[in-house]
Amino acid sequence: MKTILINLVLLAIGASAFAQKILVPMDKAQSDHLKAYGVAYWCLERSLSVDWLLNYRGGSFMMDAIPALKDELTLRGVSFEELSNSKAEQILSLIRSEESNMDAMRLDKAPKIVVYVPPSNLPWDDAVTLVLTYAEIPYDKLWDEEVLKGKLKDYDWLHVHHEDFTGQYGKFFAQFRNAPWYIKQVRDAEQLAKKLGYNKVSEQKKAVARKIRDFVGEGGFMFAMCSAPDSYDIALAAEGIDIVPKELDGDGITPDAQAQLDFSKTFAFENFTLNFNPYEYSKSNIDINPMMTGSSSGPENDYFTLFEFSAKYDPVPSMLTQNHTSVIKGFYGQTTSFRKSLIKPSVVIMGEKKNSEEVRYLHGNYGRGQFCFYGGHDPEDYQHHVGDPPTDLKLHKNSPGYRLILNNVLFPAAQKKKQKT
Repeated sequence: MKTILINLVLLAIGASAFAQKILVPMDKAQSDHLKAYGVAYWCLERSLSVDWLLNYRGGSFMMDAIPALKDELTLRGVSFEELSNSKAEQILSLIRSEESNMDAMRLDKAPKIVVYVPPSNLPWDDAVTLVLTYAEIPYDKLWDEEVLKGKLKDYDWLHVHHEDFTGQYGKFFAQFRNAPWYIKQVRDAEQLAKKLGYNKVSEQKKAVARKIRDFVGEGGFMFAMCSAPDSYDIALAAEGIDIVPKELDGDGITPDAQAQLDFSKTFAFENFTLNFNPYEYSKSNIDINPMMTGSSSGPENDYFTLFEFSAKYDPVPSMLTQNHTSVIKGFYGQTTSFRKSLIKPSVVIMGEKKNSEEVRYLHGNYGRGQFCFYGGHDPEDYQHHVGDPPTDLKLHKNSPGYRLILNNVLFPAAQKKKQKT
């Protein structure tokens, strides 16, 4: 009988220890913000739920304190605090109070992630694949053939980055048309379009854009950076229209092509004007590049500000803007900033440069799915050039700009609450 009682006591102690919580702070006390997201994903892979504490200490995470989790946090160099049950409940009570602009979002599913990336090596890197690798979050890769075969249905989250869905090869013609990598890119694209049954690369790329549109409409999440956001919407608006100059594809554009654009088909932008000059870098007036206009303020003065949303009433933008600072360093890309006057009224602006037309970060809905567009190429490389080495994220463990990317990665894991405003 005595042995049984001792065993019961030991079991009770073990159960109590298991029920305690771990808090992963995401304010300035965190030693490695980026790897903290990877630990949250690690939990979800193992069916261990995560509470994302919106607006509490920078968007902290709370989980059950199992030994394996503590080992993983220590191994990855992520700061954490052990909480008693009563302390954890005090925090949750504070978060739930009507007076606080905080909420607890339950994450319970590891989203299946895929990155749209060409199989051939191009002379630039991708901020999203860099941070997914650093955070140790697994992802797959696919390209045009897989997209057109319907493979996107196997995933929850899609990333597109340095891509030109208009079929103009990033409008690098003027500067790089004789570069070996550019010549190979064009040749590979033309061969693939022919293999897939398209007469022109631009038509094949627009077909891919429509497949991605269907993926989002059926409930998927699309995250786009750099040249992908504006080229994507241009491709949707230009369905059935040739907008590629003859220097790039051998024939001319459709007469009166600008007037034939259909903005009802786009995700985020409307009423934009295309740039048909093959010797100019920009594809349209969606992008604001201060360096090209001569209004650049330089890296020491280039910042954008995140909006603050109601965690209880606007949970979606609240999740996507969690950070340990509301002011983010600016950075350039093939597309740097989105022109505010060309953004559809239904789209939520989440980050902008104050007192300007420059929007850097936005979110919207399409069908049953959602999308997020982020301007610029690399949050820790102010002016990334073709051929530059990739950013070493070991030197940027607490990057606010990279945190915005990882907010998007975790977003599909959330038990969605209906937005009330």
